[in-house]
Amino acid sequence: MISTHVLGFPRIGAFREHKRALERYWKGESSLAELADVQRQIRAFGWQAQKDAGLDLLTVGDFAAYDHVLTLARRLGAVPRRFRTTDVTEDVEFLMARGKAPTGQPTHALEMTKWFDTNYHYLRPEFDRSTTFSALDRSLDSEVLEAKAFDRSLKVVLVGPVTLLALGRWLESEGSPLELLPALLEAYAATLARLKSLGVACVQLDEPILATDLSDEWIDAVRTAYGRLGDAGPPILLATYFARTNDRRLLFRELPVAGIHLDLCRDAEAWEWAAEAIRDDQYLSAGVVDGRSIWRTALDETHRRLKPLYAKLGDRLKLATSCSLLHVPYDAAVETEGPPALRGRLAFALQKLDELRLLKRSLELGEAAVRTELSEERESRAAWQREPGVLTASVRRRAAAVDRAMTERAEPYPSRAEQQAGRLNLPPLPTTTIGSFPQTDAIRAARKRFIDGQLSPEGYERAIESEIAFAIRKQEEYGLDVLVHGEPERNDMVEYFAEGLGGFAFTRFGWVQSYGSRCVKPPIIWGDVDRPQDLTVRWAKYAQSLTNAPVKGMLTGPVTILQWSFVRDDLSRADVARQIALALRDEVVALEAAGIAIVQVDEPAFREGLPLRQEDRASYLAWAAESFRLATAGVRSETQIHTHMCYSDFGDIRDGIVALDADVITLEAARSHDELACEFGSAGGYPREIGPGMYDIHSPNAPTLEEVEQRIDSALSAFPIERLWINPDCGLKTRTWSEVDAALPVLTLAAKQARERLATTA
Repeated sequence: MISTHVLGFPRIGAFREHKRALERYWKGESSLAELADVQRQIRAFGWQAQKDAGLDLLTVGDFAAYDHVLTLARRLGAVPRRFRTTDVTEDVEFLMARGKAPTGQPTHALEMTKWFDTNYHYLRPEFDRSTTFSALDRSLDSEVLEAKAFDRSLKVVLVGPVTLLALGRWLESEGSPLELLPALLEAYAATLARLKSLGVACVQLDEPILATDLSDEWIDAVRTAYGRLGDAGPPILLATYFARTNDRRLLFRELPVAGIHLDLCRDAEAWEWAAEAIRDDQYLSAGVVDGRSIWRTALDETHRRLKPLYAKLGDRLKLATSCSLLHVPYDAAVETEGPPALRGRLAFALQKLDELRLLKRSLELGEAAVRTELSEERESRAAWQREPGVLTASVRRRAAAVDRAMTERAEPYPSRAEQQAGRLNLPPLPTTTIGSFPQTDAIRAARKRFIDGQLSPEGYERAIESEIAFAIRKQEEYGLDVLVHGEPERNDMVEYFAEGLGGFAFTRFGWVQSYGSRCVKPPIIWGDVDRPQDLTVRWAKYAQSLTNAPVKGMLTGPVTILQWSFVRDDLSRADVARQIALALRDEVVALEAAGIAIVQVDEPAFREGLPLRQEDRASYLAWAAESFRLATAGVRSETQIHTHMCYSDFGDIRDGIVALDADVITLEAARSHDELACEFGSAGGYPREIGPGMYDIHSPNAPTLEEVEQRIDSALSAFPIERLWINPDCGLKTRTWSEVDAALPVLTLAAKQARERLATTA
């Protein structure tokens, strides 16, 4: 018989129970035992759902209190020295992730960056030659024992040893984290042996690093790793996903593992060679239900493509999701709003479990056994195509008419910079923030009352104006040079814009985890995108009327709106990005016409969309950069265009960032330990103005004056003063006003003292 399983399950709770439990605990409003009880309930929900769907293996070990990479590093004992204080016990993960926990001394958090090409953020473990490893602590054993109550075979999932080392941060000036591989493998081997003694049927070791470009040294490390682990415990399923792996076929066959998992959703070519990529004593786990899409699987097409694999492999074929389901919401059945044709096409985590059951049934019993379900899925696609707005002729014509001139500023940067300097009259090392200020309980309450009809539109506007006025007054008190309106009207940096654009739909409970307790609710791009109304002009004009300092207009860029939405599956991502860019272009021009001198178009997801394979990157960078320029190139030279990016590795896309032609770019840098200066400050680095982040806003810790001064000095050693800005790492939406009050005056004071010191030196 064919067996079914998932690579992982969502872990925030169907209604974000984990988010609320975490934040209560961090605030001291609940105990660690109460938090643990919520976590047990969330795990139990996932296992029960998998059992109810008839899955043959329950997945254990995919739950994490904050991040699965962080949890694994902690369980292996790889805790950096600065977190090993005597009063830290269970809180060590939170201390590593946030720099602050209910116990332990505050310190610098681990660096946070994107999990491959997703919007999920993981914490980078830190490694050096003093790092030691031990078998995973007993907390994983407890989860295994919990899962045994569900009377199913158990599969434990762990990040594989090679991927773990590759994703970590090597702190030594020379050498490689692979120096630690022998010790790490002994820890894994001891863990696998213990899991076998607990009756675990299978261990899934995730090696998505195999879907990237690797040197021979790292490929040899994979051989070494699985040569050591192949018979150390339960049978191993080696899982890779997110990109094509056709160049790994010979490697898969030689590894002493029981099975290979391939992502057949992201690697369509693998359908042709998957059966030949395994030995006769191995099985294929076929990732045929897309773990990153909210659209229903094309069951008839998938069944047709699976039939030859089933004919060749028989019960050596396992059906699975392409990757973990942590990238999709829990349940589409609770969504009762929006066009029925759209709702009929949605499949969240629970529906994807059922799709695995249907595909298994179609292969074992024949297509006739699922004829009704296949017919329903086909009709859902047809009904959606008939829905008004899915195809809009005027949008298609405008996108087809885009030419090169529309994607280029009228004058080169040096001429623009001179005109902008004359208009803005800013001091050296101008200070600003990234855009958002705290989303207070009062803001959320007013928004909820407005949505519920308990607050009139006029009353809601007055509430937002009050928050904007407060934010402007605060920024003037801090001494910032370029202000923002604070974005109190925005529920989310993508959802807010999607609500004002055509072609988008929304869910009520479609939350997914971004990191820790931070959840996002991506909108759905289901039709052609246009801009029927102003999006931000009203609030930017109001904020500018309150101050003589320049106020930035704030937009989310086309690539980020694309990446942080669930995107239609009948049009290329490049085509959808162009539609979004044209809509935003109209907004940028409208902001300029309203007297706004600086427009910031944020692209934090620009790096995230980069293909994992080098040979695919040039095409992506070309259309992504063109989309940004299309959105921003319609303004006059005297209008300054900013962009912002955060929590990514930027060095390998430096040329793509330069191609955006933004006048000013602000980047996350506080957790990156001056890597940004090396990547962008060298010869041929960023040729325009740049603002490397001076403090980490994702930690509740306020920066000290000394820390900010050191970062300014470091930046000045890499960038000329006339091109350097001073700003935080990211927006301040998730912080409290008391935390902002403690941080921003430090930033402006450090900038002021640096100006005075440099003026004296000159």
